[in-house]
Amino acid sequence: MLISGIIISMILSYLLGSIPTGYIFAKTLKNIDIREHGSGNVGATNVFRTIGKIPGIIVFVIDFLKGFLSVIIIPLVIVKIFSIHVAYEYNGIFLVLCGASAIIGHIWTVFLNFKGGKGVATTAGVIGGIAPLIFISSFLVWIIVFYLWKYVSLASILAGISLPIFSVIYGADFYFVLFSGVFSIVGILSHRANIKRLLSGVENKISK
Repeated sequence: MLISGIIISMILSYLLGSIPTGYIFAKTLKNIDIREHGSGNVGATNVFRTIGKIPGIIVFVIDFLKGFLSVIIIPLVIVKIFSIHVAYEYNGIFLVLCGASAIIGHIWTVFLNFKGGKGVATTAGVIGGIAPLIFISSFLVWIIVFYLWKYVSLASILAGISLPIFSVIYGADFYFVLFSGVFSIVGILSHRANIKRLLSGVENKISK
């Protein structure tokens, strides 16, 4: 029953993460395919640049909540429905699996032929739900980098790199350290095009 509950939680988390918020907002507000505009990404930053500040912020918040709810609500509901007892030593890996599923859903969404966003907001939601102190620390890194250089991509990359570092500093369990390390690498890889533009000096800034 425990294994079945975990698998169901992962599937639900994946489907929640897969909801293409940016694509839906672009279609609803402008009747456009966001993948054919701006950077071609369905994430909040491209919505911000292509459609407007308010829609971009709303998309970010929703994508954040997809990650947050995947580790706060879904495991709780499944545990209640199936009357599952998750031993303390396994609770960490249970939450990490749900959070990872939501992030994978966002990056490789089943609703858009497995091509989604870069997972920054959803990853932030997962971290915020599991380890608020680590989230706050990494978010401060994001704010500082963005304030100094005005590059969303650079801020996201460096905040992602800081995740496993803060996880070790704050003494997170093995599963969370492994999770943060893996998705730090995934975050860097998903920003390959941004890194090339940063190195060549043609990456777009958000100056206001």
